[in-house]
Amino acid sequence: MAALSKSIPHNCYEIGHTWHPSCRVSFLQITGGALEESLKIYAPLYLIAAILRKRKLDYYLHKLLPEILQSASFLTANGALYMAFFCILRKILGKFYSWTPGFGAALPASYVAILIERKSRKPLHFSDSWSSIGEGCSQFIWPTWAWHPRMYLYIIMASGSSPLCHDGVLLFCITAAMYMFFFRCKDGLKGFTFSALRFIVGKEEIPTHSFSPEAAYAKVEQKREQHEEKPRRVNMIGLVRKFVDSICKHGPRHRCCKHYEDNCISYCIKGFIRMFSVGYLIQCCLRIPSAFRHLFTQPSRLLSLFYNKENFQLGAFLGSFVSIYKGTSCFLRWIRNLDDELHAIIAGFLAGISMMFYKSTTISMYLASKLVETMYFKGIEAGKVPYFPHADTIIYSISTAICFQAAVMEVQTLRPSYWKFLLRLTKGKFAVMNRKVLDVFGTGASKHFQDFIPRLDPRYTTVTPELPTEFS
Repeated sequence: MAALSKSIPHNCYEIGHTWHPSCRVSFLQITGGALEESLKIYAPLYLIAAILRKRKLDYYLHKLLPEILQSASFLTANGALYMAFFCILRKILGKFYSWTPGFGAALPASYVAILIERKSRKPLHFSDSWSSIGEGCSQFIWPTWAWHPRMYLYIIMASGSSPLCHDGVLLFCITAAMYMFFFRCKDGLKGFTFSALRFIVGKEEIPTHSFSPEAAYAKVEQKREQHEEKPRRVNMIGLVRKFVDSICKHGPRHRCCKHYEDNCISYCIKGFIRMFSVGYLIQCCLRIPSAFRHLFTQPSRLLSLFYNKENFQLGAFLGSFVSIYKGTSCFLRWIRNLDDELHAIIAGFLAGISMMFYKSTTISMYLASKLVETMYFKGIEAGKVPYFPHADTIIYSISTAICFQAAVMEVQTLRPSYWKFLLRLTKGKFAVMNRKVLDVFGTGASKHFQDFIPRLDPRYTTVTPELPTEFS
């Protein structure tokens, strides 16, 4: 366990910005690199999101660029202000303690940075940093902060680090069950969450509809008559459509089911095909920027845009989620002979198993945090839960600060993707910290940096460097 009271006399140049002795120059270099990478991340992300949401021209002209710059400024500030507070804390305290290089510098930096970010994206950043904590808490949080063993167990279970949870699958099952229950309840969900679930599972699963069963049957018969009047060409598409229609016309459908055009079997099959296609196309769109980057150097990599395992994994995840949910809902309607909101809890939980195709602790934590947020605001509306202002900002700041503490003191406990992201954001400068000096705190900070010794100028150091270096 690292002794919190132990300190070292080294300055910020000897430990933090070892590539340049000036705090000001180092800060500007980190800022420039972080801004460049932030724009590379958010520009295609917002552009693809706008295309998928079918934004109008007015959005591209007036809102797209400000939103990109706002999120890029948030990410830039997170990295740049960390470097600034790293140096400020050293000048104020006169030395380094075990908590100052990571947690102490990252806490105020994260707090200021998250104030810049758009409100709608804050839960996503919170879930990502918290899931990184969960994956490393078994080795980092417990020995460093000496939390109670019961709290330690809760964090592992919630984050999906435990083998029992299978990378967040169990958490996703529980979250999906609650989401689908609120979705089925009147005024349970509102806004974007309700619209997203209606798009995924379809409006047939919403208990209240504006049309009656008789009107729905009339519409179905009218569509069938129109299809019969139009002559179809004998081709592959026509044969497939004819085969699907034959499946839809024949087969069982319970009287409580609202999918009037299909029977229960074709209802599930169509749901799978539809959402599998959506997931496949989304993953393809996300890979377009990286694929076209190698258009002229490695043209063969364009094939990976369509034949990639991740494309099929996301499609299988979304498709199986919808088909399992719809199939379970229909089955329960047949068994109980009624349509009940409680069916959504069972159907949602079983549908959550679909995450086995696309395991992601980040997605599980994000959805869980949004669910907690939804339940929290429902409690406020009911007058049963007190309101805490800026709770999400404080939680994000603390969780991100813990991640930075792990990145400085025990890199081996951090999620690999999060570590690569930090290296990308700082242009690799996060890896050139003098972690050998930090080994005195007993966390094994230099475990993966045994061969690295920074080239320090003795004129700007307080302690004689370990090895002499030559300067040009």
